[in-house]
Amino acid sequence: MRKRHTFSKRLARTALNLEDFETLVRRRLPRSVFGYVEGGADDGDAVTHNRNALRAIRMIPNVLGDVSQRTQQTTLFGQTFSAPFIVAPMGASSIVGYDADNAMAHAARRANIPFTLSANSITPIEEMAKTYPGAWFAAYQSPDHQNIQDMCLRVADAGLSLYMLTVDVPVASNRENNVRTGYTMPFQLSQRLCLDVLRHPRWALGTMLRTMRHRGIPRISNVDPNSRPSIFSKEIGAVTGHAAFSWRHAEHIRKHWKGPFVLKGILSPRDARLAREIGADGIVVSNHGGRQLDSAVSPVEVLEAIRDESGFMTVLADSGFRRGTDILKGMALGADGILIGRPFLYAATFGGQNAVAYAISRLKRELDIDMALLGVNTPQEANISHLLRYLTA
Repeated sequence: MRKRHTFSKRLARTALNLEDFETLVRRRLPRSVFGYVEGGADDGDAVTHNRNALRAIRMIPNVLGDVSQRTQQTTLFGQTFSAPFIVAPMGASSIVGYDADNAMAHAARRANIPFTLSANSITPIEEMAKTYPGAWFAAYQSPDHQNIQDMCLRVADAGLSLYMLTVDVPVASNRENNVRTGYTMPFQLSQRLCLDVLRHPRWALGTMLRTMRHRGIPRISNVDPNSRPSIFSKEIGAVTGHAAFSWRHAEHIRKHWKGPFVLKGILSPRDARLAREIGADGIVVSNHGGRQLDSAVSPVEVLEAIRDESGFMTVLADSGFRRGTDILKGMALGADGILIGRPFLYAATFGGQNAVAYAISRLKRELDIDMALLGVNTPQEANISHLLRYLTA
């Protein structure tokens, strides 16, 4: 109990917001591993632009509106959650922080917010279903029809509730940052990587060796219905979607998946319309956190137009959201909920489930304050009249 109390006090002093967790783990992680999480494609312009686009939106508060009955309760796909934000899918999380997927999922379940498991994960779908029954799943799907049917069956049999198809990765992006820092997939034990690991004994012992004791050689568990290639296997290469995947294949998933079906990686109103026409239940307006097309627009620049084309679909958004004000901006532009990734992974890496729970609580507290100051009692009350936009570079 004393140790947990000391840990909580340390967090309260050093992690005042989500961004602080990046600072806390930067020196703990090998340069290659941290670079994999933090980096984007090409020059990293899209990563920076995501934050700048959000900062360029200013807020116009309303006063004297009685904000004493504030609630963050949000309904998504027929289920009520305690806040409008979601733990986003992040590949290789448990290589970054020990058992990070389960740590984030446990904290999300306790806080009653959604958690999304990435296909590019070493935590199997079946294990996640025990940690968080009804968790969401984000797929990198083969266009093979039998593979689609088998994958839908596997996810359904495990008990995950939502199938999120990643649509913005037909090929691997140009990750020059990974080359510079020495990160490769499959893992290659080069002299450079070994020296990097040796300089970070806490990660080497607390994450790498501990994971291997617990799981053996880590395996990418969820990209395929049957295959589980190890992280050292040449089979995996860079985990991506498939260049041949088309709207026809997405329709095939819709046919075989009976639960909520969501397309993640939409940035154009045209694609939102097509998603609606094939019967998708929702979309995620996303540029993959700046990790795919480096000159892609930020979601907040296109959310309003996409909302107009979305019809009955649930509209979610991600990429660069960090603050309570960011969440309100996204929802004012038409989002029903916001996915947040890197900060929760950094929290899991720093202190496991307890640190993630703390990060969730800090963001909920921040959002509650921002709602009051904006003059709304629910995040859903935020609307375009609360915003003023400036041009961003």
